[in-house]
Amino acid sequence: MTLHQRIYADLERRILSGDLSPGDRIPFEHELTDAYGCSRMTVSKAISELAGRGLVTRRRRAGTFVAQPKAHAAVLAIPDLQAEVAARGQTYGYALLDRTEREARDAAEDELAAGGRLLDLTCLHRADQAPLALEHRLIALQAAPQAASVDFQTLAPGSWLLTAEPWTEAENRISAIEADAETAHLLGLKPGSACLRVERRTWRDGQGVTRVWQTFPGDRYDLVARFSPAAMKDIRR
Repeated sequence: MTLHQRIYADLERRILSGDLSPGDRIPFEHELTDAYGCSRMTVSKAISELAGRGLVTRRRRAGTFVAQPKAHAAVLAIPDLQAEVAARGQTYGYALLDRTEREARDAAEDELAAGGRLLDLTCLHRADQAPLALEHRLIALQAAPQAASVDFQTLAPGSWLLTAEPWTEAENRISAIEADAETAHLLGLKPGSACLRVERRTWRDGQGVTRVWQTFPGDRYDLVARFSPAAMKDIRR
C-alpha cells in the first residue's frame, strides 16, 4: 500500500465508522503532511480520491469537510459521444458552430469563472450524418487555461476535457424539453418536438471546470444509470 493509499484508507475508515460525521472538517492538509511525514502532493492525491467518491467536499479557504449522506445514488457516466457513436458502428461527425472567449454574465457564470474568463462553445454532434446532439458549453479558463489554445474546430470539447482535465465531482440534471425554433432547425426537427436535455457541471478539487447543456432528439438517445453493490457502499447510513 502506497502512502497516499494509507492516508485515503485511514480517512475513509474514520468517515464510514462515524468517527468523522457529516459536516465535520477533516484535518488540514498541512496537519496531515506533518502527521504522515509526507509531501502535500501525497495528501492532496488522497483527498482528491475521497472527493471523487463523494465522501468529502472541498471548500475554498475553509478546508475539507465530510459530505452529507445522500438518500439515493446513481452512477451516470459522463459520455464521450464520439466513442459512443463509434461503439454503435456508426460514423461520428462534429461541427463547431460558435466560439467566443468572454466575461461571466450572471451569478452562476461568476461562480464557474472564479475570477477568470469563460470559453463559450456551441457545437453539433452527428451520427451517420444525422444530428445527434446540440451542445452549448462553458469552460472556465481559470481551471483549464490550455483550452484557450485548443483547436475545437476539429476536436470536440467533451472528448478533450475527459482526457486533459479529469474531474473529481460531477452533477447531472436531466429534463424533457420542447425544441425551440433554432434548436429544432439544427437538429432537423419540427419546432416543439420532444427532446432530452442533459445539463452537466464538473469540478476538480472544488474548482469549477465546465458547464454544458446537451440537447438530444427524444428518439435518438438514452441514458442509463447503473447501480452496483460497490457503488452503494458510497451511501453512508
